[in-house]
Amino acid sequence: MKKKIEILAPAKDLIHGMAAINAGADAVYIGAPQFGARSNAHNSLEDVAALVQYAHLYYAQVFVVINTILYDNELETCRQMIWELYEIGVDALIVQDMAIMEMDLPPIVLHASTQANNRDPHKIKFLKDAGMKRVVLARELNLHQIKEIAETSDVELEFFVTGALCVSFSGNCYMSVANGERSANRGSCAQNCRLPYNLIDGNGETLIKNSHLLSIKDFDVSDQIPNLVEAGICSFKIEGRLKDIVYVKNNVSYLRQKLDAFLEGDGYDKYTKASSGTCTYTFDSALNKTFNRGYTDYFVNERHQSIGSWESPKSKGQYIGKLVKTIGNAYEIENGEFLNNGDGLCFINENNEADGIYVNKVENGLAYPNVLKEIKPGTFIYRNNDAAFIKVVEREDSAVRKISTTLLLTENENGFELIATDEDGNVSTVQLAHPKERTKNNESIEATFKTNLAKTGFTPYKADEINILFSENWFLPISKINEMRRTVYEQLSEIRLKNYHREEHQLVKTDHPFPETKLDFMYNVSNKLARKFYERHGVTEIEKAFELQWDPGKSRVMTTKYCIKYELERCPKYHRENMDKKVKEPLVLKQGELEYKLKFNCKPCEMEIWEKDAEFEIEEDHFH
Repeated sequence: MKKKIEILAPAKDLIHGMAAINAGADAVYIGAPQFGARSNAHNSLEDVAALVQYAHLYYAQVFVVINTILYDNELETCRQMIWELYEIGVDALIVQDMAIMEMDLPPIVLHASTQANNRDPHKIKFLKDAGMKRVVLARELNLHQIKEIAETSDVELEFFVTGALCVSFSGNCYMSVANGERSANRGSCAQNCRLPYNLIDGNGETLIKNSHLLSIKDFDVSDQIPNLVEAGICSFKIEGRLKDIVYVKNNVSYLRQKLDAFLEGDGYDKYTKASSGTCTYTFDSALNKTFNRGYTDYFVNERHQSIGSWESPKSKGQYIGKLVKTIGNAYEIENGEFLNNGDGLCFINENNEADGIYVNKVENGLAYPNVLKEIKPGTFIYRNNDAAFIKVVEREDSAVRKISTTLLLTENENGFELIATDEDGNVSTVQLAHPKERTKNNESIEATFKTNLAKTGFTPYKADEINILFSENWFLPISKINEMRRTVYEQLSEIRLKNYHREEHQLVKTDHPFPETKLDFMYNVSNKLARKFYERHGVTEIEKAFELQWDPGKSRVMTTKYCIKYELERCPKYHRENMDKKVKEPLVLKQGELEYKLKFNCKPCEMEIWEKDAEFEIEEDHFH
């Protein structure tokens, strides 16, 4: 059996979910009425049910995100919602809170959300043994670590492939809640990491002014798909439940083509795609044409380059060229002939801030903006709103997905029958009682039959092969042919949905030991059921979740693989040649009244962010 490899797309709502399926997604993930980690991307059960119907027609799956931490008064509401989601046919739930493992649940498949901070092979094996069918891995992992996880436990592994990165280990960022009581673990992150900060050293000197020092580039490991598949990944996830439809279609179609090239080439013997149909596109997808902050492969291939996007947390978009000069009320830009009326351009101004202009018209290679701003010759110009591209991609027919069928028109005792067989082996047959009469002059009208049978129009099908098997040159009115074609495909859709196989998994309570016996606040235990789950698995001490107990002013609010010392080229491991220019610690991030201290843990190669009144030892560098 070949292993299925899937592309998993975000769906803000039903429309975005259908667009993702049409563009080639094998699965989509969507928020339910509550408890999803994007509080402004909730959907009604009716809409989720409609998406399930649409996806299952293509043998694609729908996962529902229930990845916030839960409070005691929410547990029963959550349990009831899970039963409703099971009843409308949802394929799996993506969960963070272990309380769900304690509930009386239907036999629905569970996936461990990346919010559960999945990076330790033993904890991942624990989750698998506790009944998780899939684990969404932390984005900070490299290929060797992914391989080790895959070898330790035969659970399905999902990994992000494109989209925004959380600078913190997922599920372990308390910056938003500590600063304004908006909890990221409860779906309302305030994105403090995207604010501008001043960097101040231990002598009180400002090293960097007004820079987005915690804002990192977006993720793109699409060219690592073959390596990641070999390492054990079976699902490639696109970030972005709040992104627009053009972003979704662009990312999905780009990855569909990348993955298909691998599945039809080097991966042909071992791997196959996870759903049905093939897609055609009217646009050339490219990741730099929709929202992006520039791209990084993060740590997949170890730490080897700067990953910060310090100028701006906004989308830079596609690099066009340098500004040559300003002429009258227009700009001459390198490669300006590629610009269109209505484009949005972005550049970094003299205050090191992202600035933008809107192009009213392009004429003779010159761009006439809505407002003429002073831009220095030589400034890099990016296009973050490609008007022509957006116009094409937004059209419903820009991505069309069709399931392959073969049609056979033949005769029976009472007349004729049309048999449609799809690429998955489903068969639909329509019979037509009709007198058999030969055609005029006994000429074959097979070509006309074939032309009309091929008109699959707005159905999800295409007829790749059409055979006519008659003993004589029979005549049939075109209206009858069209009617049989319509009916055979309508029936085929019903048969496909009836034959759709949903994996089921009934949780059984387990008591194998959890790898730790003491849990600190970073395990996000916020209710009695999660506590009971861990206690049954041998945990003796459990701190309450940060949201329920933090000590304002003295807490650790973030742990991250991203390192400001590395970005400054002052890392004792990687920049030993610069160690004569050591920075005086503690380094402090300041934004208005907000102030954070940075702590560097060089052994695990991590940085911690603490509130300003925290006390900690500054570690000496161990790499001399």
